[in-house]
Amino acid sequence: MIPQIQIKDFDYGLSDGRIAKYPLPERDASKLLVYRDGQVSEHVFRDLPSLLPQRALMVFNDTKVVPARLFFRRGTGALIEIFCLEPVDPAEYNTAFAATASCTWKCVIGNAKRWKEDVLSYDIPQDAQHRELAGMQLQARLLSRDGRTGAVRFDWQGGAPFSRVLDLCGRVPIPPYLNRETEAIDLERYQTLYAHIRGSVAAPTAGLHFTQAVLDAIDARGIDRETVCLHVGAGTFLPVKSESVADHPMHREPFVVSLDLLRRLLDPAGPVIAVGTTSVRTLESLYYAGVCCIEKGAPEDIGQWDPYLRDYPYDTREALEALVRYLESTGRDALTLGTRIIIVPGFRFRLVERMVTNFHQPQSTLLLLISAFVGGDWRTIYDYALSHGFRFLSYGDSSLLYRR
Repeated sequence: MIPQIQIKDFDYGLSDGRIAKYPLPERDASKLLVYRDGQVSEHVFRDLPSLLPQRALMVFNDTKVVPARLFFRRGTGALIEIFCLEPVDPAEYNTAFAATASCTWKCVIGNAKRWKEDVLSYDIPQDAQHRELAGMQLQARLLSRDGRTGAVRFDWQGGAPFSRVLDLCGRVPIPPYLNRETEAIDLERYQTLYAHIRGSVAAPTAGLHFTQAVLDAIDARGIDRETVCLHVGAGTFLPVKSESVADHPMHREPFVVSLDLLRRLLDPAGPVIAVGTTSVRTLESLYYAGVCCIEKGAPEDIGQWDPYLRDYPYDTREALEALVRYLESTGRDALTLGTRIIIVPGFRFRLVERMVTNFHQPQSTLLLLISAFVGGDWRTIYDYALSHGFRFLSYGDSSLLYRR
């Protein structure tokens, strides 16, 4: 049954002054709130390795934020913002980024009413590594539009991959609640140290606190580090606007999990610790992908309400074993799917036992996820953070939560 939850019950007072507009000078100097069995304690993030059990399995999201905001100016002077969301042609991220002449993306279009039939052009700045692009133009053609979103075809000369064109022409899409333009500091700090695979338009911000020293200390404690990749979409910024959460549509996000990690999850030596809500959503989606393998012979995208519509007769190990068998039988080394899963109070967690995460917006799906994870006791955590000077949202402080 779809949970009947009123979003007004997940509100709290967050003033603009509590939102961290810029990162701290040192990534691991942020505060760390630890929540365990209803009790809260306060630490510094660089203390995290000493708070984790040896032999734990820690899972990071290694997606990489792309400079997906492009600004064009029409001949009339009107400024048009094009925010690339996901590739359409070619539809696979790596192939789209590797395109050397044209590609089409689903985009959010700012000032969309001002863009009619004309082709927009942007002069590509010269770059030492791509001098062949000097004097070239990036052109944008609107193929279709539905409200503020549309399909946009990009064309350019010079033979550079689209990933490099974005590096030269685009801006890092920092969250809108920062109420400022992208600055030089964001190019480095709105990216995790371990970011690897291009595709996100928002950072998995729980990972922004990790320094090489913290990662080395985690390794030294005998904690295994593994990665998944979930490309974070612009929907992560969308508030729940409906009174009932049941009426809120979740966006699809693609993810990749290696066969090696699936095998590790069958017999983890210690608790599974997810870094960030994106890692949680990826890991918890695996059970339902495995159920599809058992019942249909192959995995399918996970629907928003799949975890709530019926009781499932399979245990977690059966589901993971089905995924492993499927990948082995098809000769694949990774599971590639999409998920729309929404995690709200009443959700049954099957893999993740602890979570590292930041402090999230009021009335957001991420706050619902936190509530589900801590057995509804989210106000204890947020009241403490608000009364003890914690910084909130993407560039804010962090927490280590134990599941209840």
